[in-house]
Amino acid sequence: MFRKFLFLSPILIFISLISIAQSMHYDKTADGFLVFHPIKTDKTGKIIPWIADKPSQAYNQIINKLWSFWDTMRLDYNGLPYYMNHQVWLPVNNDGRGIGGDQIAQSISSWQLLYQYTGNERVKENLKFMAEYYATHSLSAKDALWPNIPYPYNSYVYSGTYDGDMILGKGFTQPDKAGSFALELIKTYKLTGETKYIDNAVDIANTLAVHTKTGDSTHSPMPFKVKAQTGEIGILKNYNEEVLGTTIYTSNWAPTLQLYQELIKLNKGKTGAYQKSFDVILAWMKAVPLKRNKWGPFFEDVPGWSDTQINAITFARFMMENPSLFPNWKTEVPKIFDWVYIKLGNKTWQKYGVTVVNEQTSYPVPGNSHSARQAAAELLYAQLTADTSRNQNAIRQLNWATYMVDFDGKNNYPRDEVWFSDGYVDYIRHYLRAMASLPALAPDDENHILNSTSIIFKVDYAPHFNKSNGLDFPVAEEKDTKIFYKTYDKQSEELIKLTAKPKAVYQGAELLPEQKNLTNDGWVWDAKGGLLKVKHSKFNVVKVR
Repeated sequence: MFRKFLFLSPILIFISLISIAQSMHYDKTADGFLVFHPIKTDKTGKIIPWIADKPSQAYNQIINKLWSFWDTMRLDYNGLPYYMNHQVWLPVNNDGRGIGGDQIAQSISSWQLLYQYTGNERVKENLKFMAEYYATHSLSAKDALWPNIPYPYNSYVYSGTYDGDMILGKGFTQPDKAGSFALELIKTYKLTGETKYIDNAVDIANTLAVHTKTGDSTHSPMPFKVKAQTGEIGILKNYNEEVLGTTIYTSNWAPTLQLYQELIKLNKGKTGAYQKSFDVILAWMKAVPLKRNKWGPFFEDVPGWSDTQINAITFARFMMENPSLFPNWKTEVPKIFDWVYIKLGNKTWQKYGVTVVNEQTSYPVPGNSHSARQAAAELLYAQLTADTSRNQNAIRQLNWATYMVDFDGKNNYPRDEVWFSDGYVDYIRHYLRAMASLPALAPDDENHILNSTSIIFKVDYAPHFNKSNGLDFPVAEEKDTKIFYKTYDKQSEELIKLTAKPKAVYQGAELLPEQKNLTNDGWVWDAKGGLLKVKHSKFNVVKVR
């Protein structure tokens, strides 16, 4: 809790102290008990999830509880959902702080995966609402030196607008968060087909590309915090308000690199400028953070310097998803993992067979989302390399993180509060990514799309088909169909967990052949894992019977 409120105004400190009092009964990390639940173990004494013995059942139930809590959360005084005004949930009084710096972008990131996994149209509508509201209530002025990029914080909590930075105040923004939001706007465009989202993403990318500089060991290609109207760089202070320097460094540029990749692929905006900025940022990431493990700050509420796990592991995932850019990724990525454990590893629960991950160097407290992020990244590495040496601890990290979730779906940060970022929008996506990398972690008794190389634009799961599904072929045979889905791209591959082998798979009205190896359009069935792999390139509509 220390880093979460010490630098705030006296009024906000008072409000935060109230919130501590409200949440102190959650701080139960005594031996044999973790936040909400007694620790359960297997026969060897190693931690298993509290809600079900099998991770494949437990994780699914946890995800459902979290979504239900989010979906039914109370409206705030200004008529907006509570999470559009605050970064922390409280059961009685409202928290006095505004939203988290990357809260909206993380929400869209998680909900895109959750919609793919569930087909729940409320998830998709919630995603669209957040993207649309934030894009119309957060952008800097068109005549600003840094125009058309979002502010990460609502300095007047109930104003319904976002206008500054939590620490530095009104007018300051975080360019790295602008890049991550723009990336999620592209996903929203692909999910909805509405061009206004891609237009906003282009505007943000244009601003970021113009301001990209070469960078060095102390300056990132763009500053961490800057005054949008004038270009003034923020002052970096410690908790005692002693000046340490300026807010000129962060390494959270993987989302911005992905943003440029997407726009270049779509041929939208100033693609030449994006490629130039991409090259400059990538070269700097390789030369400084990757080489020196200088990952730097991420969080909106930390006044001083801090090295953060989220910056390091987000870039490690980017490396694994873009291996052609990193010839030595198989050795470089594990070094990032090792740095995390050396600097941020937490062995408090080592007797239960798990080392978890602290949030950052300035706040060395074990994190539920951070441990889950570490687990998902290490499982992806295992999937890509067949090196499963980290899998056991990764699964136990996911098991450990389930204990932060109560029966009613509130997700309490260990020794802290119910943070929307750590407990929901930067938590759920890591469980879904983990299932995609290790499908044994997905439930065996349900059908779910675990991964797709394209955005899933529409999906319906039996037996609850949406009659207005908008798909491009008749649905007369619904009783025999397990899944309808539609991808943004015609050419795509999907990984689907199924309860039984399909009778047939179609792209459009064309019957796809069953294959032993997925070299051409068709499908492969793995009976042992209950996995269906589909490849299609002629039509973006698929029916699994």
